[in-house]
Amino acid sequence: MTLQQLRYVAMAAEKGTLTDAARELYISQPSLTKCIKELEKEIGIQIFERTNKGIMLSKKGEEFLAYARQVIEQADILEEKYTHKTAMKQEFCVSTQHYSFAVNAFVDLIKAYGSKKYDFSLRETQTYEIIEDVASMRSEIGILYMNSFNETVLRKILKSHDLKFTKLFVAQPHIFISAQNPLACKESVTMKELEDYPYLSFEQGEHNAFYYSEEIFSMVERRKNIRVRDRATLFNLLIGLNGYTVCSGVIDEALNGKNIISIPLEEEGEMCVGIVTHNKSHLSRLGQAYIEALKRYV
Repeated sequence: MTLQQLRYVAMAAEKGTLTDAARELYISQPSLTKCIKELEKEIGIQIFERTNKGIMLSKKGEEFLAYARQVIEQADILEEKYTHKTAMKQEFCVSTQHYSFAVNAFVDLIKAYGSKKYDFSLRETQTYEIIEDVASMRSEIGILYMNSFNETVLRKILKSHDLKFTKLFVAQPHIFISAQNPLACKESVTMKELEDYPYLSFEQGEHNAFYYSEEIFSMVERRKNIRVRDRATLFNLLIGLNGYTVCSGVIDEALNGKNIISIPLEEEGEMCVGIVTHNKSHLSRLGQAYIEALKRYV
């Protein structure tokens, strides 16, 4: 087993096809295929499953790649430090529910660790996709919340994907509304006071069940409902329609502007926001730095 073989496997997993991986690595496809097959024979597992559309990691391949990436990262650090070799392109991906603090931490990560060559991804996406991204190791870290309503279901799903949830912080329920909303002058609001206002939530696609909702109290019946896919649209509708959404209350004025404010919601309940990681992988240097940045903001 060689470092070069590990790099080949990592590139093939990233590209999804041996043709694209070979092109990126500047070798022929037959040479890449032979190299990977020799490695599979040596270690006694099938790393990739071949499909009509390309290749995908097997279950054992996912575990192998997790360890391989750690070796590659440490080798890159050694080469950069002791041979003064040009740093390899750094790669990092996080999948998250729609939280401004996740964006702030991502900015800090790039400022601190972004080299001349990097490929970082921040996926604000649906809850089920967060779980799938971390399970397939597309993302090293996921960010979502649990509460008394969805915890049993989500923990069961995480366990079935060999994932773990680690608490970042616990928040009491709040709402986001426009600074021009008639309720903006109140120190706190009740569900009764919100009845006449449009309720905004993030659409969860095929998995649009209460358990996957990003908003606490998702099971409450409301007369006016609007579902959106991204944070910018939600905030525009909060302002344009005097709508509201239920949230953790953590907001960044520099990122979201002065037109959106947070007000406590007078309801029993709490949101436990945390990170999702794979049990078979160890956090990279970038992953550890990102989590430290998250802690500073929350």
